[in-house]
Amino acid sequence: MSQWKVVFKSGESYQAEIVKDVLEDHGLHPVIVNKKDSSYHFGYFEVHVETHEVLDSMQLIKNEINFE
Repeated sequence: MSQWKVVFKSGESYQAEIVKDVLEDHGLHPVIVNKKDSSYHFGYFEVHVETHEVLDSMQLIKNEINFE
């Protein structure tokens, strides 16, 4: 079975969705893991990719996504 690694974390679901969409547009296979508590609204959303896609994912996130 493949190993999955976290390449992005955010407290905002829309940011995780944007990252996922950008990675998918470049042929990668990300998944979002919701670690946000639904009762108290703390925690975060993680974007995971398979180990062999980590470097490409990190490069795309750095060069193509800016939330400022």
